[in-house]
Amino acid sequence: MIFLRYESFRGYLRMYPVTAGIIAINILIYFIDLLSGNHALLQRGIFFSSPDQNHFSLSEPWRYVTAVFLHLDFQHVFFNMFAILIFAPPLERMLGHIRYAVFYLLCGIVGNLFSALAEPVSMGAGASGAIYGIYGAFLYLAVMKKSLDDASRKTVYTILIFGLIYSIFVPGIGIWAHVGGLFAGFVFGYGYDRYLFSKQNRHR
Repeated sequence: MIFLRYESFRGYLRMYPVTAGIIAINILIYFIDLLSGNHALLQRGIFFSSPDQNHFSLSEPWRYVTAVFLHLDFQHVFFNMFAILIFAPPLERMLGHIRYAVFYLLCGIVGNLFSALAEPVSMGAGASGAIYGIYGAFLYLAVMKKSLDDASRKTVYTILIFGLIYSIFVPGIGIWAHVGGLFAGFVFGYGYDRYLFSKQNRHR
């Protein structure tokens, strides 16, 4: 079971510095925004797209990135950071620190893009698009590579089933950001797998 965490706090920081940094940055930004009193960071960085104003957020493209690190309330940031804490480390170990950081950010961006494509007026914030990207990479490993152990594979399936059901039936959830992140993670997982395959063949 690759999602069980046995590391000490120091060991976790040493082995998964990007994941630890992502968690720290999200929590820090949340409390800075909370203490500002008027959610200035959230207002400035939330993802927003409307046909009449800032369509696809093209006039404020930074929102594709900033929205990935902003959260609406404590419950929002808590559950997202818990998901990253548990599920991100195996992927950081597989991809390496730099590739994982790029992967995480791109999945969050694609999640926001899917929201803009699917909904005429879209607004949202949170790390869930990037988190679903992580799930998407593991889904690729489970379905296409069949390289996950049985317990880890069942965990991925269970999380995705309940997560998508929750996204559909609970108001205010950015389901298209989840779908976009999941799609991006699956596709990037496939692309990286093909890259490794071609690299191995070149060295034979």
